[in-house]
Amino acid sequence: MAKDLKINTEIKVPAVRVIGHTGEQLGILTLAEALAEARKEGLDLVEVAATSAPPVCRIMDYGKFRYQQSKKLQTAKKSQSTIQVKEIRLRPKTEEHDLQVKVKHIKKFLEQHDKVKVSVLFRGREIAFTEIGRRLLEEIKSVLGDSCTIDQQPKLEGRSMVMVLSPKK
Repeated sequence: MAKDLKINTEIKVPAVRVIGHTGEQLGILTLAEALAEARKEGLDLVEVAATSAPPVCRIMDYGKFRYQQSKKLQTAKKSQSTIQVKEIRLRPKTEEHDLQVKVKHIKKFLEQHDKVKVSVLFRGREIAFTEIGRRLLEEIKSVLGDSCTIDQQPKLEGRSMVMVLSPKK
């Protein structure tokens, strides 16, 4: 729960606007009358709007309310999905068969609904031949075809050329 609510004796204002447990307005009561009304029904007096004048309090079962709030949070967490970014690293001298193995891995990651960052790493003098790395990434792009969308076109970042792919919706 985002904020802690004041209940029963934690409320320190002299008069409050009270809402009954069924949702009806009981009007503005003194704190003692509001607490007596809540006790009479066997429930708690909970301050729901502390900033209004006078503060709004509701008669409810606070334990049940907190339980329902925690259940809402759990279902919200369960329904959200996390997208991971997997990385495949290549070198400009990667051979054809090894490239096909890497493409199979990329396809597997995309089927699992993960984004894939394909990096071609250049060492030493290889950085002078960035077009080889670009050709590799273009070949991967053509092999995958329409099975993915390209989030980031091949781009040189330092000593590596990077392309980001994501699964089709």
